Parts: sequence; structure tokens; C-alpha cells
Amino acid sequence: MSKLTDLPKRILIGRALRSDKLGETLLPKRIALPVFASDPLSSVAYAPGEVLLVLSVAGVSAYHFSPWIALAVVVLMFTVVASYRQNVHAYPSGGGDYEVATTNLGPKAGLTVASALLVDYVLTVAVSIASGVENLGSAIPFVVEHKTACAIAAIVLLTLMNLRGVKESGKLFAIPTYLFVAGVFIMIIWGAFRGLVLGDTMHAPTSGYEIKAEHQGLGGFALVFLLLRAFSSGCAALTGVEAISNGVPAFRKPKSKNAATTLAMMGLLAVTMFCGIIGLAMATNVKMAENPAKDLLNNGVPVGSSFVQDPVISQVAAAVFGERTFFFVVLAGATALVLFLAANTAYNGFPLLGSILAQDRYLPRQLHTRGDRLAFSNGIVLLAGAAILLVWIYGADSTRLIQLYIVGVFVSFTLSQIGMVRHWNRHLATEKDPAKRRHMMRSRAINTFGAFFTGLVLVVVLATKFTHGAWVALLGMVIFYGTMTAIRRHYDRVSEEIAAEETPLDETMRPSRVHSIVLVSKLHRPTLRALAYAKLIRSDRLEALSISVDAAETKALKEDWERRGIDIPLKILDSPYREVTRPVIDYVKGLRRESPRDVVSVYIPEYVVGHWYEHLLHNQSALRLKGRLLFTPGVMVTSVPYQLESSEAAKKRARKRAEWSAPGSVRRGPVERRPKEPANKG
Repeated sequence: MSKLTDLPKRILIGRALRSDKLGETLLPKRIALPVFASDPLSSVAYAPGEVLLVLSVAGVSAYHFSPWIALAVVVLMFTVVASYRQNVHAYPSGGGDYEVATTNLGPKAGLTVASALLVDYVLTVAVSIASGVENLGSAIPFVVEHKTACAIAAIVLLTLMNLRGVKESGKLFAIPTYLFVAGVFIMIIWGAFRGLVLGDTMHAPTSGYEIKAEHQGLGGFALVFLLLRAFSSGCAALTGVEAISNGVPAFRKPKSKNAATTLAMMGLLAVTMFCGIIGLAMATNVKMAENPAKDLLNNGVPVGSSFVQDPVISQVAAAVFGERTFFFVVLAGATALVLFLAANTAYNGFPLLGSILAQDRYLPRQLHTRGDRLAFSNGIVLLAGAAILLVWIYGADSTRLIQLYIVGVFVSFTLSQIGMVRHWNRHLATEKDPAKRRHMMRSRAINTFGAFFTGLVLVVVLATKFTHGAWVALLGMVIFYGTMTAIRRHYDRVSEEIAAEETPLDETMRPSRVHSIVLVSKLHRPTLRALAYAKLIRSDRLEALSISVDAAETKALKEDWERRGIDIPLKILDSPYREVTRPVIDYVKGLRRESPRDVVSVYIPEYVVGHWYEHLLHNQSALRLKGRLLFTPGVMVTSVPYQLESSEAAKKRARKRAEWSAPGSVRRGPVERRPKEPANKG
């Protein structure tokens, strides 16, 4: 079966890479930027819209607060970027927030951060893909009509691309990311030129609409709460910033310097695009409503359920470039693509973090191993499965999904920055060099401000988003935390049980005696082979055991046994209920009770067949029996195979497949030229 699946596997994910090729998969800054920063860069496509959606609750008059909210998001972005630049220099191993929190605050804090990040990575994929489908739907109606199916298809495609390896996926993702960044900057510059220089009045498609305010004339605490909620929605622009600190090992040397530079580039690009889109949205009178069918009015009449509310970036592009123009279509396509690819930030962060957690015995060990393309394939598949489930449950609705978002990332931000403050305090206690102390004190001040600011935002996010869906993210964190704690407890218990003692090997491992049992159903070649094999093994006692479920067959077995003169005693156990497994288990347990220090060795004759469908006809009782004996202490189980003719044919087929090479799996050199043979004369 493995050979049959080899060709499609190679076509989908490529030729397997040797372990010593890992260095060739490391990323330069120009590729690392779209790989690790596509999430915060692409979030400018939906974060401004989320701000306006929340403000629309109080009507269009509340929109004039949006520049101040944007300013607060910018300050927070620069604070977080500056803080994480300290992280990548201090902890370049790739553990990121998890390593910082575990080292400085303890395992429980580290596990809390890990739980928050795992939840956030799953949500990153779900939100990015759902938002990408909605943006693509503004140009292609079919996509938005089948949102869930298209979103799941996009996740599957993205998973296959990532299974091919980080470097290959990075090259594929670089072009759409840079195209999106260029398109947004062209839109901002052209829009500013039209408005400020040419004096054009640009109108978004919804500029003539009105918004029916859910709460008129908000003031006091209610207004503050609304603004804080709008700010927390705008903070979606910060998601994915931590991925660079988790992905430092994937950068080329000098790793920390390149990661810090990429962080700075990402922060500068993201805040510029975010502010530019907010500014153009205000200039073009974009209108957004949480429930557009009822709250968006055209000439005083609700637009109805047939109305499709396009994202802010699509409306701004329509106002600046003109609807359905070349630049509008290009930007809509690039936006959808980069939102799809923004999920790639999670595809790089989740498997790497999962590998570190598996190494620390908090997740299954399978997540620690690399696949054929030197990517953490099991982590990639696990992430895809969780994201598909979330997209299916929420119907690929980005507005509903985003309410679950950013809680986890701000939990990790806050604990990471608190951990960095303790990190600098610990080093300052021993450092004597004045220059290094000044550098450490400056870094500590940055991380202290970052911890305070991100902690404040976390409180705001929890207060404003809890009832709107943030509780689901918190529940996911609790589930991850509990699961990882249970996994670690299991691995610790197993390690403790199997740890080798310091006493001599013979005293602890050698049993007093070995009692061997050969299971017999009929006296045929497989049974005779098992009996011959068992006699070769040094046992203190050897016997054959048969379960009597048919009196006539049992009588025939006894007669054949005596006729052949087999010198091994045959024991017959009656089974009035025609069971085979239970009498054997009870007999073995009885032997163990009589002599607890003895080992019981059970030999099971088995047929070996060559076709998968033949397995359904043989060895089911042996399989069940082995499964039960596996959990019986002090019992060794030995399968004695007897190969049938069909299994020999299977061996020949396997040899033929082994000699065949899948296309592209063998790299061949140039064809050697053969010298021409001299022509015969005569």
C-alpha cells in the first residue's frame, strides 16, 4: 500500500528531503516577511472594518472617533514590535512566548501561553480564510454564495502547499503578499493625490446610505465602553506579531538580527496601511453596519437581506479606482489571496510550537518529528483539521469568528512581557559592565511598558468581547491546558515506570522460571512449526493448550496427537460457551497467581496471507487474543508466522515495486556517450 500511495504523495508534496538538507530550507528576510508577517499585514483588510462596525452602533456620528482609535492601535503596534525585538535577541531558539514565560514565570505560565497561542493560531486560519472568501466574493458572487465550501477548499489547498516545506511555500506566498502591499500603497497614494491635489470628491458605494443607530446619543460610560470595544476590534491588526519570535530558527544567520529587522519592517508597513485605509474610509464616507439588512438604510428604507456588505478595503478601492476597474479587480484579488495566505503565519507557528511542546512532553511525540519535506507535517494536518471544524461550525462568517479572536494573543503578549521584565531583573542582579547594564535597563523599560499596555488591552478585550464570543476562546484555552497537563502526567508516569534501576540487570529482569504455552486449534503445519520453535527456546516447562468448542474436533485432535507421538503434553480446556479468548486468559492468569515471579510465554501460530481481503478471513481470533494478552502482566506473546503461497506472491510483487522508481524520485546524471563501433568493411 505504501508503494501505491508513493506516486500521488510525491506529486502533491514533492520529493523527500534528507535531514542534512535542513539548512537549505532557511529563509532570507525577503521570503521570511511574507511567510511570518502575512497575518499582521493582511489584517489591515478587515481590522478597519471591524472598528467601523462597532462604532456604527452609535450611528455615523461616532465615526469621527476612528482616527483616535487608529492612533491607539498604532502606539500599541510599535510598543509590541519594540518589545518583541528584545525577545528575539534574548531567546533565539524559537520557543518565543512559551519559552520566555516558562523560563521566567514557571511551567504553569508557560503552559497558559502555549494554550493561548495554539487557540490563536487555529483562529488565525479560520478568520483569515473566511475574510479572504468574503473579499473574493466582492468580485466573484459564486464564492460568497458558497462560503463554507470555498473556505474549506482553501484550507485544504493551503495545507498541501505547506506540506511541501516552508521555503517552497514562502516563495509561492511572496508574490501575492508583495502585490497586496504594493496595491494598498498605490491606493493610498492615488487617493491622497486625488483628494488633496486634484480636489476630487470620492464616494464609496455606501456613501449615500444612512445607518440606523441601535443606541442614539451615547455618552458617559456607555460611550467609553463602545470606544474600548472598537479599539479591541482594531487590535486584530496585531495578531501574528509573535510568530516571528517563534520562528527565529527558520531565519538565515544571523538569525536574531534578521528576525528583529523583519519585525521592524512588518510593523512599519502594517501601521502605514492601517492608518491609510482608515483615512480613506473617512474621506469616501464608507458606511458599515453589524446587521446591514436592517440597520443600513437607502432613502430611509432598509437595504434588505439580498444586500451584500463589501469589506472596507473593497469599498475604498471602488471609490479611489472606480468599481470594476483593472486596479480594483487586481487589488480585490490580491487582498483575497493575501488573506488566504495570512493563515500561513499560523501554519508556520503552530507546528513549530507543537514540536517544542511535544519535546517537553506536553503534546504527543508524533508532533516533534519532521515529515518528508522537513516540515512538521503532523502539526500542519492537526491545525488544518481544527480550522476546518471551526469554519464549518461558524459558517465561514468572519464577523462572528473575529469575536473569538485576539484574546489568546494578548494573553501571550502580556505574560511574555512580564517574563522579559523578570529576565532583565535577573541579569541586572549579576551584570557589572555599565554599558551592558544601560542596554538591559533600556530593554527592561521597553518590556515594562509593553507588559502594562498589553495587559490593559487584555482587560479591555475580555470586558468588551466576553459575551460576544471571547468565552469560546477562553474555553479552548482551558481545554488545551487540561489536555497538555494530562499528556505530560501520562509521559511522566510512563518514564517513571520504565526507568532502569541501578541494581544489576540479572536480578531485576530475569524471571524465576519460564512457562511456555503453544496454542493449538488443529494439528497442521503452522502448529507443528510453532511446536518446533518453542522446543528450541529454553523453557522450564512447555505445554500445548487447546480450547474445546467442538467435542468431535477435540477428540480428533487427541487421537492425531497420540498417533504422531508428540512429546509435548497437551492440555484441553472446555469452553461451554464456545469462547476461545477468555479461557486462555483465565488459564494464563491462574499460572501467574500460582507463581508471580514466573513468566508465561505464549506462542500463537498464524497464517501470513498476501492480499488485504484475505486478512478478513484469517487470524481474527489470534488478533483479539494478542490484544488481551498485551494487557496481562508477566506474559510474553510470540507470533509464529507460516507464509502461504499468496504471501510469497506478495513478496515477489514487493520486490518488483522496490526495483521501480517513481518519476522524479531518482536524480539521474547526463547520458554517457558510447563510442561508435567501427563499421564492418567488406
